[in-house]
Amino acid sequence: MIIKVYSGGEILDYNRINGYLVDIFNRVQVIEETSLRTSQFSDISLKEMHTIEIIGRNSNVTPSDIARELMLTLGTVTTSLNKLEAKGYIERRRSKLDRRVVHLTLTKKGRLLDRLHHKFHKNMVIHIAEDMNEEEFEALAQGLKNLHKFLEELM
Repeated sequence: MIIKVYSGGEILDYNRINGYLVDIFNRVQVIEETSLRTSQFSDISLKEMHTIEIIGRNSNVTPSDIARELMLTLGTVTTSLNKLEAKGYIERRRSKLDRRVVHLTLTKKGRLLDRLHHKFHKNMVIHIAEDMNEEEFEALAQGLKNLHKFLEELM
């Protein structure tokens, strides 16, 4: 059954768009997992990679920040951080203002992995947009914004 959805005066094929979304999600996940497994970073899981990504993207990150962003319990995050610290990807530092607060930073090894992961995502975005004019790019950005909003409302 083909369901057509009207959007901005145009008819969109629901099954085709949904198929792309599901396939893209699955392929990105498989590519990231395979890249990690076959690289010098084979000791890292995809979930750990996303933890490293959050630490690399923000300064003064705490375990609670990571738990909130990844929607995990603090206990689960703490276990993951223990592993990442033991593997040499992150460091914990106590706040000088409040010794109860722990800030997370990437080690040299963690920064290298974060840069490589960022490069993959940057290349993916560049490839998506390379032949688009400004109007097409804005339509894509609006569609992704709508999807993001929908997913946030479900949580």
